[in-house]
Amino acid sequence: MTTVLAFLLTLGILIVIHEWGHYRAARACGVKVLRFSVGFGHVLWRRQRTPDGTEFVVSALPLGGYVRMLDEREGPVAPHERDLAFNRKPLAQRAFIVAAGPAANLVLAVVLYAGAHWIGVDEPKAVLATPPAGSVAERAGLRAGDWVVEWSPDGEAWSPVRSLTDLRWQVTQATLSGRDLQLRVTDRDGRGMRVLRLDLAGLGAREVDATLMRRIGLGTAFSEATMGEVRPGGPAARAGLQPGDRVLRVDGVAIADAAALRERIVAAVRDGQPVPMTWEVERAGRVIELTVTPRVATDANPPAGRIDAYIGPPPQMVKVRYGPLDGIAEGVTRTWEVSTLTLKMLGSMLIGEASLKNLSGPLTIADYAGQSVTQGLAYYLGFLALVSVSLGVLNLLPLPMLDGGHLMYYFYEGVTGRPVSEAWLERLQRAGALILLLMMALALSNDVARLLGLH
Repeated sequence: MTTVLAFLLTLGILIVIHEWGHYRAARACGVKVLRFSVGFGHVLWRRQRTPDGTEFVVSALPLGGYVRMLDEREGPVAPHERDLAFNRKPLAQRAFIVAAGPAANLVLAVVLYAGAHWIGVDEPKAVLATPPAGSVAERAGLRAGDWVVEWSPDGEAWSPVRSLTDLRWQVTQATLSGRDLQLRVTDRDGRGMRVLRLDLAGLGAREVDATLMRRIGLGTAFSEATMGEVRPGGPAARAGLQPGDRVLRVDGVAIADAAALRERIVAAVRDGQPVPMTWEVERAGRVIELTVTPRVATDANPPAGRIDAYIGPPPQMVKVRYGPLDGIAEGVTRTWEVSTLTLKMLGSMLIGEASLKNLSGPLTIADYAGQSVTQGLAYYLGFLALVSVSLGVLNLLPLPMLDGGHLMYYFYEGVTGRPVSEAWLERLQRAGALILLLMMALALSNDVARLLGLH
């Protein structure tokens, strides 16, 4: 129920703000607005203050909305109202009205991101776990327990790293832009400053997925290699492991943190059979030796070792919060970065450099909406901002039936001095409807595949 309500709230806010942008721009340009609708289909609720005023409605299908304006192309217009018709307005005003919807979504995103930053969120401190062997992070010289305090694109202008989430975002931006990133790193106590370079340009990446992030090697936050809850009857319990045990070595190899220990456990499978491991464990000041034989998880690909126990305490968290002006500035920056990232991903999917599996639909949005609501207001505002940016950017694409398609028509009119012919408008609208239906079908199929664990 929480997921459904969060999804409906998300759609309601974004649709209302988008259509409100069109509505306010139309009123500002002297265009008569006949109907402001949230949703399509059967009308569930209606309000109209005066017989000649705008009709506000809520309809049964909440996957969109529209603002219907007085227009001679859509019906007869009384002579005394012709100056209020949309089609009679100058080209610049028509373009302004159309662009105002996506612009409202982008402005909303700035406000939402700023609100999330003002409230603040708890995020993992940028203290790194052991990077995977062969990853960019390992080659750069990063080690378990390194604290990344600043980043720079050129080694001259440095910015603080507020959290591990912030670091991942900067790494993502740099990777998709094809540039390296320099980091200032200390130990966990802030001592021993050194500068490292992440060779991200050499990855040649065009999309971000789990495989790419593993190649980069900045996946998890540092956590001590200590045992948490041990499930009764599992491999850890049979070996004699207890909560609070600190793992020092496995098969004679020193264990730096929980991530390194998990890697050893997962890899303890050979030819589909578990491989016994010798663990040196510190317990109550004494070092004891235990033999741990994992079970084989056949649902993993490839098969992986499991010991049925929690490893490592939760990572150290920091509160990331901004002041009033900094929050707004960060909202503008994040909206711009997400917008450009969205366009890059769409472009990469269009030319085949990124997988079409990245396209998400309503089921994924609903799932994420429910998750963000349970995490707190700041997380939900951040999620809402992300979807608002996506909605604004997508509506600006030059596809017929979208706002960007209408702007494309107006650009043609501005260049040639004449509007697109009715015959061509009809053809383009049909093509646009087909493209949108295909995109919706693909997004929905991706959603179903994710829910079934196929992606």
